Amino acid sequence: MEILEKTKARVFKFGDKTADGNSTMKNLLGGKGANLAEMSSIGIPVPPGFTITTEVCTEFNLLGKDAVVELIKDEVEASIANIESLMGTTFGDKENPLLVSVRSGARVSMPGMMDTVLNLGLNDDAVIGLANKTGNERFAWDSYRRFIQMYGGVVLGMKPEAKEDIDPFEEIMEHLKYKRRITLDTEFTIQDLKDLVYDFKDAVKKRTGHDFPTNPWDQLWGAVIAVFNSWNGDRAMYYRKMHGYPANWGTAVNVQAMVYGNMGKNSGTGVCFTRDAGTGEDVFNGEYLINAQGEDVVAGVRTPQQITKLGSQRWAELAKIEEQDRIENYPSLEELMPSIYKELNGYQEKLENHYKDMQDMEFTIQDGKLWILQTRNGKRTGAAMVKIAMDMFKQGLITEKEAVLRIEPSKLDELLHPVFDAKALKEAHVIAQGLPASPGAATGQIVFFADEANKYKYTILVRIETSPEDLEGMNIARGILTARGGMTSHAAVVARGMGKCCISGAGALKINYKTRTLKVGDKVYHEGDWISLNGSTGNIIEGKVATSEPELSGEFAEIMTLSDKYATMQVRTNADTPNDAKVARNFGAQGIGLTRTEHMFFEVDRIKAMREMILSDTLIGRQNALEKLLPMQRSDFEGIFEAMQGLPVTVRLLDPPLHEFVPHQLETQRSLAEEMHITLEAVKIKVAELEEFNPMLGHRGCRLGITYPEITEMQARAIIEAALNLKERGIVAKPEIMIPLIGTLTEFESQEAVIRETANKVFKERNDTVEYAVGTMIEIPRATLIADKIAKYADFFSFGTNDLTQMAFGYSRDDASKFLPIYIEKGILTADPFEVLDQEGVGQLVEMATERGRNTKPKLKVGICGEHGGDPSSVEFCYRTGLNYVSCSPYRVPIARLASAQAAIKASL
Repeated sequence: MEILEKTKARVFKFGDKTADGNSTMKNLLGGKGANLAEMSSIGIPVPPGFTITTEVCTEFNLLGKDAVVELIKDEVEASIANIESLMGTTFGDKENPLLVSVRSGARVSMPGMMDTVLNLGLNDDAVIGLANKTGNERFAWDSYRRFIQMYGGVVLGMKPEAKEDIDPFEEIMEHLKYKRRITLDTEFTIQDLKDLVYDFKDAVKKRTGHDFPTNPWDQLWGAVIAVFNSWNGDRAMYYRKMHGYPANWGTAVNVQAMVYGNMGKNSGTGVCFTRDAGTGEDVFNGEYLINAQGEDVVAGVRTPQQITKLGSQRWAELAKIEEQDRIENYPSLEELMPSIYKELNGYQEKLENHYKDMQDMEFTIQDGKLWILQTRNGKRTGAAMVKIAMDMFKQGLITEKEAVLRIEPSKLDELLHPVFDAKALKEAHVIAQGLPASPGAATGQIVFFADEANKYKYTILVRIETSPEDLEGMNIARGILTARGGMTSHAAVVARGMGKCCISGAGALKINYKTRTLKVGDKVYHEGDWISLNGSTGNIIEGKVATSEPELSGEFAEIMTLSDKYATMQVRTNADTPNDAKVARNFGAQGIGLTRTEHMFFEVDRIKAMREMILSDTLIGRQNALEKLLPMQRSDFEGIFEAMQGLPVTVRLLDPPLHEFVPHQLETQRSLAEEMHITLEAVKIKVAELEEFNPMLGHRGCRLGITYPEITEMQARAIIEAALNLKERGIVAKPEIMIPLIGTLTEFESQEAVIRETANKVFKERNDTVEYAVGTMIEIPRATLIADKIAKYADFFSFGTNDLTQMAFGYSRDDASKFLPIYIEKGILTADPFEVLDQEGVGQLVEMATERGRNTKPKLKVGICGEHGGDPSSVEFCYRTGLNYVSCSPYRVPIARLASAQAAIKASL
């Protein structure tokens, strides 16, 4: 980007079926601005306006307010003039004022994370002109008090001073409601609204020391700068970090002519979805409020009504409202304004067909005229994401490949968490009912404040309503419960985007922040009490509810089958037990890429024999101890091989240093000395001998096998005998024996010789054979440099990217948490290299070793078994590098399968 390049356009206009931009320009105009331009071009009724580009946000962060205002001043003034000509109003005019909204708009949807100001342009003169022009004095003063409240919070920093406090403007309103004995905003009289305006302005003066700004141009520039500043606000930064969005993207600013949903009973506002964002069901749905503005719906201050008759009936059923009462007091938009509903329904069909994806739309009805304020690809749960993709494929809207590419691999994680056990649910005590805003099952202890969401191991965040400031706490909590708000409230939309269980609009809840209590009927629940949320039904349950494991079924199974059609790189699993192997196989694993044999030694009956082997000073003593371990190892391998019958299983020989297996507590050392009939002092001396200054680089991996070849011999025998035992039962086992931590060719040769000699002994003893492979784990940088030499003898390579990352960076994985968050925050690193493979550095080692290995042995099998095997971007890198497989934990297998398919599809486009 050329900073201060005067000739380039920084402001793009839209409105009256024309636009300077289109939907392909999201990087420049942000998602909202690009879609406003697109909608305007295809004939959707959009209030005219303009978009200040994301590049200006970057310029603002570099140059500051004054320089940027000077850069765009002429374009903004020309664009305001364009709105004036289209709307027949004048910005700053006393008699016929143009009012505008100022909204953020990043290139990706970040609901509620940045700032918005409505009704901008009002002052003490313009409010009278607006009242005279519309003949609606109440509407004018209601808009004015809303503007001061929103501008005060967004631009002037009028926020609650303590977390137990409510918004200062809300406090003033609540006081007036109490005084007037009313409950709803719509019950304020015109005089009440005038009083609120003056009280609000007094509050601003007291808090800030300055009068509320009255010049519309000052108001506009204040709002534009506030939106730019909100890009680097705490909640926006946290949201970017959570989703991995770069800080240099910036946000656009969208300025639009105001249209009013608060002009009376023939006006309203709403949010709607072309499909169900929670389940993916192909039904038009949403919520609206009569005589309201857009923020009223998402803020959850009033419980909104349903758009469709069917949705309204379902809502009434959940809320236990009789049908006659519903029709009288909570009619759907379809019933109340049938012509408006028909028009809105036509636009939602047009927009979904145009974008070929589920749309999240905002609309306003101004005195009987419908305006569409926004459309975007809607946030959805993992289950909805999968169903929508498969349904749209079956409906012919998208192709097979597009269906696979529509799935966010990381969101599949939502479908892999335990769900409430059906039997346990039948016996559960339901204490209240709310709206099932985001499906899922959540059990935890009650907390009332977002910044205390990590107070217990498992928490449920309970709020009257959530705000964007609660984002971090919502992310930490297992579930979210609100007393107010509907299916399109902030809590609902953000929770669905996170894949977090959420119940909203539970009106029976009485929440007291000061006493930290939740009252339902006569029962009081305190902070720390356990509750459970069923996000699929809206049931709030007392105490804990048992869970059951998820399954691959329905559309989830279909998308996995579709993925396998295009994936060319296999997905294996890291599994140390037969149960892990079975889980992974049920999730579609095509083998095991890593079985860590050391995990088998920590069980009570085995750790004794392991310690006996370690403490023995003679070869015979160690062999005797290993003889005790042999049948245990063999039995473990039989279980794993059987679970993965016919599929390859890579078994890593003993890797960690021996000090991890010996006792460090005095009492345990004393017990061990008694069992082995040796002195306590002898145990202490041995434990001290085994202690290492840097265990990661110490006596571990192949170094153990070279020092104590009898360990390698026992493990090799256990593996081969297990495979032969299964063969006798008609079960095919395909063992791959992996030597860990080699850095030299001679290390590999030494261990390979022990393995093959042992295998031949067993074959001779049993008069039978099985196929097996011997390979190595590439996790030391030196091994990548001599990969061509190692490949002469190794049957396969498996990259242990956890250790390879540690050694390439020189970071201790156990200690890096002290500085890695700071590195990421300061932009020194873009991601944690232990979670996302460092493709530039560590990746280069992987590429080099693969290339050199295959130069020696063209058909060399190469895989990856570090934690990166389940990270989608790392999986794509492995595909590009030509690896045969990736291996990951059992519950990440579907994610890796999808990522493998997407990598292949992207490469073919």
